[in-house]
Amino acid sequence: MAGLSLLAVILVAISIAFLYHFTNGCFEGQISMLQKPNFVIILADDIGWGDLGANWADMNATPNLDKMALEGMRFVDFHSAASTCSPSRASLLSGRLGIRNGVTHNFAVTSSAGLPLNETTLAEVLKNAGYSTGAIGKWHLGHNGYFHPIFRGFDNYFGIPYSNDMGCTDTPGYNLPPCPSCRWSSAKTRNKACYTDVALPLLDNLTIVEQPVNLTSLTEKYAKRAVEFILHASESGQPFFLYIALAHMHVPLPVTQYSARMPGRGEYRNSLREMDDFVGRVKKAIDDNVKENTLFWFTGDNGPWSQKCELAGNVGPFIGAWQTARGGSAAKQTTWEGGHRVPAVAYWHNRIPANATSSALLSTLDIFPTLVFLANASLPLNRHFDGLEASEVLFGHSGEGHKALFHPNSGAAGRFGEIKSVRMEQYKAFYMTGGAEACDGSIGPAQAHDPPLIFNLGQDIEERVPLNSSSAEYQRVLPEINQALVDLLQNIAMDNVSKADYTKDPSVTPCCNPHHVVCRCETL
Repeated sequence: MAGLSLLAVILVAISIAFLYHFTNGCFEGQISMLQKPNFVIILADDIGWGDLGANWADMNATPNLDKMALEGMRFVDFHSAASTCSPSRASLLSGRLGIRNGVTHNFAVTSSAGLPLNETTLAEVLKNAGYSTGAIGKWHLGHNGYFHPIFRGFDNYFGIPYSNDMGCTDTPGYNLPPCPSCRWSSAKTRNKACYTDVALPLLDNLTIVEQPVNLTSLTEKYAKRAVEFILHASESGQPFFLYIALAHMHVPLPVTQYSARMPGRGEYRNSLREMDDFVGRVKKAIDDNVKENTLFWFTGDNGPWSQKCELAGNVGPFIGAWQTARGGSAAKQTTWEGGHRVPAVAYWHNRIPANATSSALLSTLDIFPTLVFLANASLPLNRHFDGLEASEVLFGHSGEGHKALFHPNSGAAGRFGEIKSVRMEQYKAFYMTGGAEACDGSIGPAQAHDPPLIFNLGQDIEERVPLNSSSAEYQRVLPEINQALVDLLQNIAMDNVSKADYTKDPSVTPCCNPHHVVCRCETL
């Protein structure tokens, strides 16, 4: 019996050693996988692929993001799911293209609806899986009634309901805040210089706590809320999902703490530096509290808004030369690479390999299925998804991304949401082209192409000269591209597709005090 007991002890020891080495590997940095991981997603607004120093050493204004790239993985062929605000956000949070989720163009201040309520958000899935969920920043998926973020799976929300130019600026929709404070004691004393449309509100859950928003201090408010959320969640031990959608780099660009330090360098660089500082503060909170078990993913909603000239970002090499030679911008609102190829960096201490660069073809659509998989949750039933579960790419085990990506029209050409551009490996086909408004005021007219223009991005990243349609290369890739588009449209026809309501109703405009003519209230 004593010999048998000794044998049992030996067998148990061998089993423990086997599990230690082959299930957990090195214990340090791996035990966290016994828990559900935390997720922090930062979505920058109107940022250029070339704004990231690690991508395109130009302005040298992103030291924190560059450091994050050295400690994690940088993606060089990463794309937003659309090239305007509301559609790109809807796709990230639903995992579905706008042609499926119904969000094909931007919602307005007076929009009565938003992302269709029958669409399930990433926050809802993770909340049902036991996560604490928070959203900070720009929402732009509906602010009225049940379209508000706290009814879409988020436990807490702090931010602005739509873009920062859809309210208080020096001139409506223009470039640099703030507008003068409006005093409504009487019409005679009213400040005539201020913008007299509704002012931009700051929401804390359902309550407007400031209107108009002080855009100069908004980033600091966001940073404090983000750090507080991470600290509170880490102390509670509950896994968390924090979605941060910044106002940067959308105009109006606020005067920042860096303006005095970097005179003559331009408002855009100053604002970019402030955004990068925000990222650094969030990363420090992660590293100081939850770095062993937190995936931190930074990316952008679309490319730069070129018509803003020196206040627009840098597309890097993705200049869309074919289009710009014919007029208009090839960035935001277009299906050219500058419109949807965005910077992306992912960091997870001891999980994502350091100083790694991935050329896998990926998209913001992939965030939804990847996080759901890592959380050991389930995708919603009875609908199709356009994203790819990309954890093997994140962890450096695979370089395979999408074989095909589909880019929806976002305002420059054709109907909103229509798929008129297809990426197939290194090839990109345009069934329709068009340019958004450029800095010089030109607009490239919409132009249909049958057969499509096809560019080989492996040899022509600037999208300058399409392949000769009679060449063997063109004839070889065209059938596969056409078939991919046919397959997608057939799949959509069989899917549970939503339709967004774009009805406008002035009564839904956010206002902290309806007795103020343009809703201008002191900080509450």
